[in-house]
Amino acid sequence: MDENKIGTVIVESAIHLHRNLGPGLLETVYEVILARELEKRGMKIQRQVPVAIEYENVKFEEGFRADLIIEKKVIIELKSVEKINRAHKKQLLTYLRLTDIKLGYLLNFGEELMKDGIYRIINGQI
Repeated sequence: MDENKIGTVIVESAIHLHRNLGPGLLETVYEVILARELEKRGMKIQRQVPVAIEYENVKFEEGFRADLIIEKKVIIELKSVEKINRAHKKQLLTYLRLTDIKLGYLLNFGEELMKDGIYRIINGQI
């Protein structure tokens, strides 16, 4: 399955989840349940994946943690905040760059309507 098809499933699952649970719960709640929903749809999910930093040929494992990586092709960063800001988008873009993954989704479950909380980020663009 390519990145765009995976993205379609992610968006559908996020909207379904948001309709059932509503906005404003802790990010961890959405992470656990979204991972389960995607697994039920046959996807391979990794949660809280360490994202290392490499500098001058030295790898630092103390880097970051990506919330979800789907099929090793798409990163999902989850938020449950009133509004997404530029720093949230840059966080996901950093994960994309460090992992060399092309596509990511920033999902804000804090929005009243999930469609207003979905941001598609492509590696190299913001």
